[in-house]
Amino acid sequence: MLPLFWHYLHKASAFEILANRGVWSLLLCLILLAISKQLKETFAIFRQPRTLALLALSSLMLTINWGVYIWSVSANRIVEASLGYYITPLVSVTVGLFVLHEHLRGLQWVAVLLAGVGVVTLTIEYGHLPWIAIALAVSWSSYSLLKKALQLGALQGLSIETMFALIPNLFYLTMIESQNRAQFGQSLGFTLLLVCAGVATVVPLLLFNGATTRLPLTITGLLQYITPTIMFMIGTLVNHEKMTTGRVVGFGFIWVALIFLGTDLVRSNRTTASAL
Repeated sequence: MLPLFWHYLHKASAFEILANRGVWSLLLCLILLAISKQLKETFAIFRQPRTLALLALSSLMLTINWGVYIWSVSANRIVEASLGYYITPLVSVTVGLFVLHEHLRGLQWVAVLLAGVGVVTLTIEYGHLPWIAIALAVSWSSYSLLKKALQLGALQGLSIETMFALIPNLFYLTMIESQNRAQFGQSLGFTLLLVCAGVATVVPLLLFNGATTRLPLTITGLLQYITPTIMFMIGTLVNHEKMTTGRVVGFGFIWVALIFLGTDLVRSNRTTASAL
């Protein structure tokens, strides 16, 4: 439901929302680390150069993802943003093929090819590459790949990632405050909403991290389709974004591709369970 929240903050620019999101997410993460007595363990990571380098890259990918997402909502392009999260698992499969040299199964190949047709169809319909969708999918897939290599807890990883972005975030917020362009501090209610951007970021992430340890991969994989579906409904039913025939066809290819990918996920999980 985050698109509704970001849209409610429309008085602030996408960059101000992004900066506030980063600052207040870090503060909340530090509080949670202190409560769970993980502060010392987390700061010990700063003595690991390789881990820090990977976290710096993941912080960049996360910032790009957040920034593009928030801007797409402010620009009333939520449908294209939903496309990004629809094709993210398909991009992840492609990354597995070309980067991790994994072998794709038959249904996965069909899903990737159908998704490719869908993206080409939408490119022709839009008259340009759906760069919002591609940027969201590539940045999140890259972020997921880096997190897989790191093997850190969600709270620890997010804490250090937001630390990397703290200085540019504070610099930007200070600059717009000095120029009287900031919405932060203009009214108590709106200021509290900007502060709540941290809660809106951290809580869903921690809930998802907790769910992955309790649910089968099949379930968590399929549940991730809920997010872009809700975004798509908000874009079409609430924001009344146009859905031309070409866009319906393009999204149709993506949805069919996801059906094949979901079917493969269920089958592979059953095979693994039987083997165990």
